[in-house]
Amino acid sequence: MGSERGVPEMGREEEDGRVLLITGASSGIGAATARHAAQAGYRLVLAARRQDKLDALVEELGEARALAVPCNVQEWPAQQAMVAAALAHFGAIDAVFANAGRGGAPGGYSEGDPEVWRDMVLTNVYGLMLTVRATLAALKASRGHLVVMSSNAGRRPLPGSVYGATKWAATGLAYNVRGELHGTGVRVTVIEPGLVDTPFFDEPKPDALRPDDIARAVLFALTQPESVNLHEMVITPTAQKW
Repeated sequence: MGSERGVPEMGREEEDGRVLLITGASSGIGAATARHAAQAGYRLVLAARRQDKLDALVEELGEARALAVPCNVQEWPAQQAMVAAALAHFGAIDAVFANAGRGGAPGGYSEGDPEVWRDMVLTNVYGLMLTVRATLAALKASRGHLVVMSSNAGRRPLPGSVYGATKWAATGLAYNVRGELHGTGVRVTVIEPGLVDTPFFDEPKPDALRPDDIARAVLFALTQPESVNLHEMVITPTAQKW
């Protein structure tokens, strides 16, 4: 027997072809989450700026399973086009992982480059706001799930960290959006990893979390019963003190 959307039943241990949109999907945590979600039966809308990496990921996961949509999250028309492409291709958006972000702003507030700050804020804060704004109507229609990527740096002071400030904003946004959506059936989860070995860093971080660790956490949140909302998940390496 098929599901309501005409895709094969995949068993209770797997999702029934629900559609997950991931920003920042071309590498790191986004790509790892796409792989785990595909294994769980999700259909995927993969958004990022790097078309070549998106295309390679779609080829890996299968064109029937995944759609690549180039998107610069700093641009409102691009976000609108992303959502339009997702709805045209799959007919719904059941979950969104707002994962796009950038790190790296050396020099603190005394010597940092304001142009680097600007790009970081436009990606980590404004881009996140645009993703929420662009996807909320679809999420309300599906009584879906919004997962916001923040950071453990967004819940404790880090001297001189502009990145940390943007992640405080991301965490606050998740809680504020949850309040706005109360009563709609849309769930909101904020993910706050500690140190993760991703392309943010030029050198390997042997004691850090791996992207797969965070991907499993995202899927854990998404696959809870509809009556359960995980508000906040803090995941740190065992070797990390805070």
